[in-house]
Amino acid sequence: MITGEKVTNVFIIHGTGGHPQENWFPWLNAELTKLRMRVIVPQFPTPENQTPKTWFDVFEKYKGDFTQDSILVAHSLGGAFALRILEQSNVRIKATFLVAAPIGVRPIKNWDGDQPFIGQPFDWTRIKQNGGRITVFHSEDDQMVSVGNERTLAKNLDAEFVGLPTAGHFNAKAGYTKFELLLDRIKMIK
Repeated sequence: MITGEKVTNVFIIHGTGGHPQENWFPWLNAELTKLRMRVIVPQFPTPENQTPKTWFDVFEKYKGDFTQDSILVAHSLGGAFALRILEQSNVRIKATFLVAAPIGVRPIKNWDGDQPFIGQPFDWTRIKQNGGRITVFHSEDDQMVSVGNERTLAKNLDAEFVGLPTAGHFNAKAGYTKFELLLDRIKMIK
């Protein structure tokens, strides 16, 4: 890498019960690394001790890497946390990709566990200001998070809505160990 060259830092944020080696995260990490992007996939406390505070404590370690050249990719509850990051940040990033993210529209399978992250209103104006190009992914057959969450996200954030008929919760259980469509969208960001 040339000295002084700007590097895109891509943060992949997992959801409840998640970890950096699940679903499509390792595959996306490898693909983005080939594109000379720096990928950061933190491990957040979950499901025990899963609160915005404990997650922000982990994210704090990477605050210096969260720059205007960053991209957020967040799955499930990680999407709600990504929104909280954008609310509190003074940094305007390149792009945000939210995959099957709960924001409080029922039904949500893990309603009680998600409440610390989604129980307070979101500051949509601030999120829009800081989130860059925002894309929202959802599947009609997601049994964890209802499509109303993503439709509300897309509306409130003037975001691109990408709806798929049979992607489940975009996890390994639904066959998602790769996510080509997401990779294609990330490649479109300059």
